[in-house]
Amino acid sequence: MRIVRAVPGPGQESVWDYPRPPRIEPSSERIRIVLGGELILDTTDSLRVLETSHPPVYYLPLSAFAPGTLEHAAGSSFCEFKGAAMYLTVRGGGKEAEGAAWSYPEPAAGFEALAGRVAVYPARMDYCEVDGERVTAQPGRFYGGWITSRVVGPFKGEPGTMDW
Repeated sequence: MRIVRAVPGPGQESVWDYPRPPRIEPSSERIRIVLGGELILDTTDSLRVLETSHPPVYYLPLSAFAPGTLEHAAGSSFCEFKGAAMYLTVRGGGKEAEGAAWSYPEPAAGFEALAGRVAVYPARMDYCEVDGERVTAQPGRFYGGWITSRVVGPFKGEPGTMDW
């Protein structure tokens, strides 16, 4: 299958210019997450993980989440780059999203900056924002990328991308 890259406009990035293995970059964008009608996170301290064909995944300080909103959940997974991930249940406004977040308690070499940070599946929240823009969740059950007007694809997870 031939991949037809979208051409980025002014101020945009193509996910096809992101590296593999992924790159981590600090961001001061304002990140807000709402669940159950409750604001559970509001921070300007995040790390963007950028990987070829994927929209950015935002890793947020555990300490930035409202108290009582995160709890360990069943399950784990392994990333060839970042290491072993654990899952978290996210709570807010009387709503519970089991396994809707993940973290790397002991990240692999080169990804140590992710320790103490949490990533959230935006599709499992009421909404997530980057600098006031509501994000669209990366397609596919397993992916946690945040799509904004700043990034163009096509994105891994869309129909027909399984073999990328």
